[in-house]
Amino acid sequence: MLLWSAALAVVGLTAAVGGVFPRRGDAPARSPASEPTPLTATEPASLQSPTGPTIAITELPVTAAFGLDTIDVVVHRNDTLDRIFRRLQLSLADLASIRELPSARQTLDLLRPGDEISVTHHNGALQGLKRQLSVTQTLEVRRADDGFAAEIIENPVENEIARKRGVITSSLFEAADEAGISNQTTMAVANVFGWDIDFVLDIREGDAFIVVYQQIWQDGQFVRDGEVIAAEFINDGRTYRAVRYTLPDGRSEFFAPDGRSMRKTFLRAPVEFSRISSRFNPRRRHPVLNTIRAHKGVDYAAPTGTPVRAAGDGRVRFHGRQGGYGNALVIEHGGGITTLYGHLSRFAKGAGRGQRVRQGQVIGYVGRTGLASGPHLHYEYRVNGAHRNPQTVKLGDAQPIADELRADFTARAAPLLAELDLINRGPLLADR
Repeated sequence: MLLWSAALAVVGLTAAVGGVFPRRGDAPARSPASEPTPLTATEPASLQSPTGPTIAITELPVTAAFGLDTIDVVVHRNDTLDRIFRRLQLSLADLASIRELPSARQTLDLLRPGDEISVTHHNGALQGLKRQLSVTQTLEVRRADDGFAAEIIENPVENEIARKRGVITSSLFEAADEAGISNQTTMAVANVFGWDIDFVLDIREGDAFIVVYQQIWQDGQFVRDGEVIAAEFINDGRTYRAVRYTLPDGRSEFFAPDGRSMRKTFLRAPVEFSRISSRFNPRRRHPVLNTIRAHKGVDYAAPTGTPVRAAGDGRVRFHGRQGGYGNALVIEHGGGITTLYGHLSRFAKGAGRGQRVRQGQVIGYVGRTGLASGPHLHYEYRVNGAHRNPQTVKLGDAQPIADELRADFTARAAPLLAELDLINRGPLLADR
């Protein structure tokens, strides 16, 4: 027992030295205790295993009293526990014993590059093992009198609310950075309003936005941003608002104050692009063939390898090489609508012929295969075989709030909308 206490002390010292969480001085200011809660059709679920930051460290032996060594290991690609134990010259018999523990085997067999495992041993004999499963849970294995024992340690977190506001002078990301908003939350805001606003072509100087979102703290230390709860974006004088609402089946979606879904049945642009290199044009001169021929889609210039996403739910009808399109993929969406994605450098897993894909799912990556003068995505939208301009075709709305949920939604949305009003009337602060 004395040896185990010393081991735990060393593990704690190692975590403190390694810096598992950001320094307090680097963390955002904490919000007041009075906070709104995310909208949900049922009681809000507790935070379930959010993924914490990856800590990049090297394998560092720490020699403690009584001959115990604690080693922090970063999991590499293709690593397994067997390989890690062999590399550290630890007892493979001990590994076999801990893998017999039901609560340990499942969580230790699924390793991801960047994961951290801390092991304490004495001359190769395992005394203890720790692996952080999530921000809220840590697996602890320790040597007991009759072998090994394992348990999941709960690490409670605090879920606080941040309120930020920004004004655009050049780009959304620069304005968000000035307001102290992370790239993760900025992308979430862009995704909320992305069906109504083109954040490359539609942004104007003087556009403004507000975001109310969760921040996750633990033991007084900031861990990461959580979910966006409510947001507002004013684009070219037009105001868009959205609130998060959790449906009875557990899915969370964003809805406008009147209950309309912020989603559309199709994405306007299925790739994050730097510019439109060629628009829908019935008489365009082809840059490679140097002939006049119709350009029946839109070309989105983007670096090779940029993810391409399915514009809508559907089934992959074609997957392969197709003439001047190079590597191409065609999705059938129903109602006579198909979309085509051309010049891909490669295809993504889960998007093979005959497979079902969901809106926003990565199906391939930007390239320059086929007749392409540079890396870009060629995107086509067809209705019963006839081409339509993807930039102007009317996109159908997703399902609004169901009638039986409307009263609950309205009651839960009211305080969040009132808070957006309050922030608009208050001073321009990075955090309230």
